[in-house]
Amino acid sequence: MPDLPTPQDASEAALFSECWDAVLAYADLCTSGSTAAAQLGREAFAHGIREARAADAGPVRASGRRPARLPRIPLLLTAVRTTAAAWEEAGEGHKLDPDLRLWLNSDKAARYTGPPLQRPLALRGLRDLQQADAELLWLAEVEALPLSLVARRLGLDPATADDELQQVRTLFRDRCHRNHLDTPMDARCRSYARLLDAVTRAPAADAPGDLSRHLATCVQCAEAAACLRLHGGGLPGALAGGVIGWGGLAYLERRRRAAEVRLGAGRPGRAELASGEPEDGAQKARVARNGLLVAAVLVSVLALGVSMMPFGGGDDDLGARGDAGRQPVADPDLSVPSVPSLPPATSKPAGKATEHTENRGKSQKPGKPESGDSRTEPQGTSSPTDRPEDRESEDPTCRVEYDLVNQWPDGFQATVTVTTNEPLDSWRVSWSFRDGQQVGQMWDASVSQNGSRVTATAADYNKSVQAGDDLAFGFLASWRGKNSPPYDFELNGEGCAKTG
Repeated sequence: MPDLPTPQDASEAALFSECWDAVLAYADLCTSGSTAAAQLGREAFAHGIREARAADAGPVRASGRRPARLPRIPLLLTAVRTTAAAWEEAGEGHKLDPDLRLWLNSDKAARYTGPPLQRPLALRGLRDLQQADAELLWLAEVEALPLSLVARRLGLDPATADDELQQVRTLFRDRCHRNHLDTPMDARCRSYARLLDAVTRAPAADAPGDLSRHLATCVQCAEAAACLRLHGGGLPGALAGGVIGWGGLAYLERRRRAAEVRLGAGRPGRAELASGEPEDGAQKARVARNGLLVAAVLVSVLALGVSMMPFGGGDDDLGARGDAGRQPVADPDLSVPSVPSLPPATSKPAGKATEHTENRGKSQKPGKPESGDSRTEPQGTSSPTDRPEDRESEDPTCRVEYDLVNQWPDGFQATVTVTTNEPLDSWRVSWSFRDGQQVGQMWDASVSQNGSRVTATAADYNKSVQAGDDLAFGFLASWRGKNSPPYDFELNGEGCAKTG
């Protein structure tokens, strides 16, 4: 097992740290355990760094440019894929993810090593960019780093980095369009090529019906559409899927989450972080703003309660109501309370109020208030028009957060995070869609769908979940007309409270 290469200087040492994190994240997706992931990551990292150094030291072309190659991180990620293929050929495929093994032995994997004109369009387009432009595009779009951090890393002026990124996106689109026209294709695909270029240039343009049906059946033209459409949020997925191949979208989601962890609870690229403010200062500022907002909300709720009190109520009654809804404003874990609909009076068994009062002091995760806590429930919110499927369990065994990551015409990407109150040996999460959405691909779980009801079943490597921990998975799906959030979430047949 090779050791990690030694950095040649301080700048390369800083780059190695970020590159190794990305390599290990993808190696973990490709393998069946942490030990195999570390081994695959080391071998791929050593191989990729040697390849990158050889390319940097190679001869310069007569035009003054070095031969085109991928930026450092995607180069190392393709080295992971290449090393995994070598494991499969050497009889060590049992260390790899079973789905990856199937992919490595399919025609899909052959596209990445076959004739250059048959390789994925995003891979060819990224290679055609200047090295600095390709680095900027990958770090900003796929690694989900704030533009100010990318600018510092690449030596760009933060004030003009956004303009440069827009120019690079346009260059990437032009390279992909040219490569698409150069790709061998049949007469039907050729007839749609110019129409596809025109439709994807206009942000508000809808694809004609015949073109839309063609894109649903032609992988080559669908890849081209994803690369040519710079608006709609699909470019990161097109880059990750086209350059990495298997597991590209799952890797993209992991890097997005990693960026959020490194930069705080908010999404990367927020104004506080983009302005260069230190992370600790940004966190303190967010806590102060949230405290003021919560104080204002609590005052409004208290005023509403007083206004709805029957005349003649005594001071003791007022004091009891005020204490029941009061929480420390300075608490950094405090979040703005939601206002759920009141459940029917008969659905709450006797003794539950005492149980919630006793559990009120128990710790809970930031931003996720306990389900069933009546302190945030003002009077008069019950409505006879409430739909039964929107009512949540009084005493849920789990909480679920649904996050719509990206959405584009006819498709979207989402993640589901479930917090369980009980330990699990295996899990099955199900929910329903309102608008006929259809799940097409899922990672970190296997999927089945019957009409509007979707079921996600644990993979072999993430079946076991400790009490209080999270289980998470992501998926791609199609939609038409309207894309309402799902409802009626269940964990192993038990209802979950929806928190996001």
